[in-house]
Amino acid sequence: MDRTPHLLVVDDDREIRNLTSQFLTRHGYRVSTARDGAEMLKTLEVGRVDLIVLDLMLPGEDGLSLCRRLRAGSATASIPIVMLTAMGEETDRIIGLEMGADDYLAKPFSPRELLARIKAVLRRAGAPQAVGGETAAKVLRFEGWSLDVAKRELRSPDGVLVQLSAGEYDLLVAFVEHPQRVLTRDQLLDLARGRAAVPFDRSIDVQVSRLRRKIEPDPADPTLIKTVRGGGYLFTAQVTVGT
Repeated sequence: MDRTPHLLVVDDDREIRNLTSQFLTRHGYRVSTARDGAEMLKTLEVGRVDLIVLDLMLPGEDGLSLCRRLRAGSATASIPIVMLTAMGEETDRIIGLEMGADDYLAKPFSPRELLARIKAVLRRAGAPQAVGGETAAKVLRFEGWSLDVAKRELRSPDGVLVQLSAGEYDLLVAFVEHPQRVLTRDQLLDLARGRAAVPFDRSIDVQVSRLRRKIEPDPADPTLIKTVRGGGYLFTAQVTVGT
């Protein structure tokens, strides 16, 4: 079976599609392109896609709406998404992360920077044995929840499988591997995203908000992930490691 990572670049600018496709192909990826949401969905119907590079500004259905649709679909919920946004549009980046994007890059972008982001997101999404060192292939349990690191699966106390984006998963791993310890935003960016924090980058706050909605009994009054004023976040639960 061909396990060359398959990337899908969705952008209505033909030159960007072509240049990006050629660059990524030269670096060992299999690349498909789409000019809008309709073509993106057709490509997803016919084969496996490992990561989507999704432009925010598209004709017809825009990137935010498509991101929301992908996260709502059972077959597409876990596909990593790198969103392309207009330079300086912080609001769009935050909304994109709210919709479930795993990372973002502002246009105009360096192809090498895009390549670095793609590698980082694919590494987090596709190489669970690299996460957690000694806890790889273990099950981490807290407050009735179980996180299977080998399978990258989170189950609720009722045994229900909870869908997590790659970013949400990596953030949760960072928390459960450092319980009852205040982690700053910079530390969480480094632990969960594998890159240095951008000054004033609030993406961690967005991911924390998304994660709270999935694991907190009352996201408006969180008890598992506490905000520490001026410090960062504290994961309050006792964590046990099993097999």
